[in-house]
Amino acid sequence: MKQTPDDLEKITSTTLGHYNSVAEEFREGTRDHDVSQNIDALLRHIQGSAPFDILDFGCGPGRDLQTFSRMGHTAVGLDGSEQFAQMARADSGCEVWQQDFLKLDLPGERFDGIFANAVLFHIPRQELPRVLKALRGALKPGGVLFSSNPRGQNEEGWNGPRYGAYHNWKTWQQLLAEAGFVELEHYYRPAGLPQEQQPWLASVWRKPG
Repeated sequence: MKQTPDDLEKITSTTLGHYNSVAEEFREGTRDHDVSQNIDALLRHIQGSAPFDILDFGCGPGRDLQTFSRMGHTAVGLDGSEQFAQMARADSGCEVWQQDFLKLDLPGERFDGIFANAVLFHIPRQELPRVLKALRGALKPGGVLFSSNPRGQNEEGWNGPRYGAYHNWKTWQQLLAEAGFVELEHYYRPAGLPQEQQPWLASVWRKPG
């Protein structure tokens, strides 16, 4: 069933309202999460010489912005949550944009890489092609998009106060290809477990250059 503008506004406001209300708890709970496998997956596929211009899309409180900065890259954060954006600016010292994911205003061909870790699943399926094309437009030719999402069987809906869409690999592969990306690799997380115990699907994509 097609979602109306009012439906989409409710999805955005309710999901962001939840994150704003638990921002401090979320920061403390995710501070020590090890996503080095994902950061490495993005960086090793970027062509050219470092340092790189990186957009941390859905940067949350800024944990990974700090990592990219310590590595010498120029990192810019983007999040829909006002509380997260404020935290990320304060904690990382990076430029952080507060933008609704469904109303993006991104510069053209600015970034070598986009790191979308645990965020794109919040975008309703019907809006995802448009958002992916916006991200593609913000990448330099040959630039790289990393994404990691909880996987499913293409169901979407409310999970408490948060909205999510949970794709399987075949659907995700098709969505990214239709948005103009070329597949580089994909894997499941956490590493070292049987696939049924790996709820996260990570994938890396290139914008043809």
